[in-house]
Amino acid sequence: MYTQCPGCLTIFRVPVDALAQAHGRARCGVCRAEFDILAALSEHLPEQSDGMLPRRGPGPVPLLSLAAPRPRSGQRELFVAVDSVPEAAPAFVSAAPLPRPAPRRRRSVWRWANAALIAGLLAQAAYATRTSWLDDARVRPYLDAACARLACRLPARRDLHQIALVARDVRPHPSVAGALVISASMLNRANFVQPYPTLEITLSNLDEKRIAMRRLSPPYYLSDAAALARGLPAGGTATIDLEVVDPGKQAVAFEFKFL
Repeated sequence: MYTQCPGCLTIFRVPVDALAQAHGRARCGVCRAEFDILAALSEHLPEQSDGMLPRRGPGPVPLLSLAAPRPRSGQRELFVAVDSVPEAAPAFVSAAPLPRPAPRRRRSVWRWANAALIAGLLAQAAYATRTSWLDDARVRPYLDAACARLACRLPARRDLHQIALVARDVRPHPSVAGALVISASMLNRANFVQPYPTLEITLSNLDEKRIAMRRLSPPYYLSDAAALARGLPAGGTATIDLEVVDPGKQAVAFEFKFL
């Protein structure tokens, strides 16, 4: 049998076994093109050396009606009667009962452990942000109600925006040379008692450059321990008098801030 490459027109001899193995496809050894062997399959070479093999297009599908007989001995070897097959259980079926699965105690333990871990993380997060929760106007009433039932005491609520500086005065000390007396009055505009804030005093020159700064905690500027424990009442005022060293004539501006 012969076939021809459609790319370079080279004619090749095709063995029958190669034709069956390649399923009708081959690759040209000259131009390396892949082509259909059956399209130009022929039993004879053309008379001229440069002739073309006849091309075969797709035709009707042939009908095969003559069956080749099979030997009886082969049929006996390949086929077994159904009645001769013994009835037996499949190989994957076990005669012994399967063991019952063990209780899922490990999974329950892990679930409880994960739940405890999550609860611990939430408790740590709540403790780390406890100040914001205690000062939140939406949450604080519920916390006060719960604490009243549990007979506990919560820290005083803080809202520095509700504390205003209503008066301040800086004057030379009447009896100490080189010293100043700083007076200030604060007002709690909130409707609840607040703890006394930390007071920050900053001294600046004409160029608004900081010359000195100091932060004073409540026990420093408030000597009354009972008033300090009660806190700044709602709508109440407190007066602060401080004696400081005179920073000089450059200190012309004083700034008060509550922390």
